[in-house]
Formats: sequence, C-alpha cells, structure tokens
Amino acid sequence: MKGFKDFVMRGNVVDLAVAVVIGGAFALLIAALLDGLINPLIAAIFGQPNLDSVGTFTINNADFSIGVVLTALIGFLSVAAAIYFIVVVPMNKIKERTAKPAEDAGPTELELLAEIRDSLRQRS
Repeated sequence: MKGFKDFVMRGNVVDLAVAVVIGGAFALLIAALLDGLINPLIAAIFGQPNLDSVGTFTINNADFSIGVVLTALIGFLSVAAAIYFIVVVPMNKIKERTAKPAEDAGPTELELLAEIRDSLRQRS
C-alpha cells in the first residue's frame, strides 16, 4: 500500500488527474459553445443543423461523410484553442513574472572551450 500511496501522491500523477478533470470540463464547455453558437451558424449557412450531413456520398453501399470529420476537427480545434488561450498563455505569463533572474553562473561550456582553443593558439 505504501508504494501505491507514493505513486498516487507524486506530483505528476496528481497533475495528470487535475488535467483530465479540467479537460473534461473544457470539453463540456466547448460542446455547449458548438451546440449553442457554431452549429446554428452552420445551419444558417449550409441549411443543415451541423456539418455531419455536408459532403456525404455513397460508394458501393458504403456511406462517406466529410462533414463528420469536419465536425470533429472543429470541436478539437475549439478545445485546443480554449486550453491554449485560457490555460497555457496565462501560465506562461505567470512563469515569466515569477522567474528569478539568472545568477551569473559563469561562462558556458562553449565559452570555456573557445577560451581553451584561443589559449592553445597563443602558445603555438
């Protein structure tokens, strides 16, 4: 039980659980946005309640629908945009504000190698 408790209480597992819950909430929000605003707009433009029936065709009794793919794509892009602009951008700004200025850590490895090279050139 101790090993399981340690596994569950690790930061990344808790973060993952929170991300799943937040992602589910965003998905519901975006689904409501699609059903309440985007799909009626599509209905006004295409005369269909959504894109599912747009671009449908049949070949040898197999039904194909480009609209179903477009509907899923719009949903995915909507969720991705919402997460990016509502979560990622603000978190990056917070990280930038709270980041400590880099202390003078001394020369980088590349700078040290350049100094050694220059020193060896001067000796020869």
